[in-house]
Amino acid sequence: MIGQGRLKAGLRKGLIVGLLCGASNAPLQASAPEVSLRPVDRPALGGVAVEATLPQSTVAALVGLEQGRAPQQPGLRPIPRPVSAQILAAAALPADLVPSVLEQSLVPFVRPDTLVEQALFKRRRLRKGSVCGDVEIQGKVIGGVVATMPGCGAKDAVQVTSVAGVRLSQPSVMTCETAAALKHWVSKDVETAFGRRNKVVSLRVAAHYACRTRNNRPGGRISEHGRGKAIDISGFKLEDGTLVTVLQGWTDRKTRKPMARIWKAACGPFGTVLGPEADRYHRDHFHLDVARHRGGAYCR
Repeated sequence: MIGQGRLKAGLRKGLIVGLLCGASNAPLQASAPEVSLRPVDRPALGGVAVEATLPQSTVAALVGLEQGRAPQQPGLRPIPRPVSAQILAAAALPADLVPSVLEQSLVPFVRPDTLVEQALFKRRRLRKGSVCGDVEIQGKVIGGVVATMPGCGAKDAVQVTSVAGVRLSQPSVMTCETAAALKHWVSKDVETAFGRRNKVVSLRVAAHYACRTRNNRPGGRISEHGRGKAIDISGFKLEDGTLVTVLQGWTDRKTRKPMARIWKAACGPFGTVLGPEADRYHRDHFHLDVARHRGGAYCR
């Protein structure tokens, strides 16, 4: 009996609390806003009445630009936003300070015809002086080179004066295969090896086509120079006029790292790469040729 009495008393207490809570929430529901809350408009810049300093036509145009696509019928939501302070501030500026954005649009300037003509003329000139079907290889066609010794000579040889915009110190005779490998090496690794702000502008050529034996040894095998497939580079001239030679630059503290990168980068485009550490015959130049070996590129 005692338990049932306590249960009834608890139910009675919960019912009273529920009624009180419902009564306290009723005023809040009744006073809910009927429209959405809107932020308060920003005041005019500096507290100045823009309408007093601008013609009514300009203000009306700005307002129309800001609210041109907003619904004008009363009672529809969302309500058109007010004119922003940025628009009002721009309208308050003197007319001679900035051009009117309502009267003109910003468009890029058209290139002058002279600039276009210069670019086309340069392209046409490069195409005219190109060899091996590549505008980045400049020179002239030599054709077949007659051999003075058995094993020498070259077919369809060219005389190259520059590759990838980098000049050769002397016109060099070689095959198009050699010229293409030289261009790839120069454009990808040599040109910016000493810094992008001090690029290589010229290569010092120590040797190109020459009908001779390897290292000029009597009775030796014909060198790749005798087939137009090799070129020797002994130095690199930079934009500031500095000449970095292989002989001195290979061991100099400032240039030894770029020189080592240049030598390593040649191993791939060329099949044979010989540098100062290969033997005593190559202490002062890089020997580069496109001969292919069974075991891959030979780089020493």
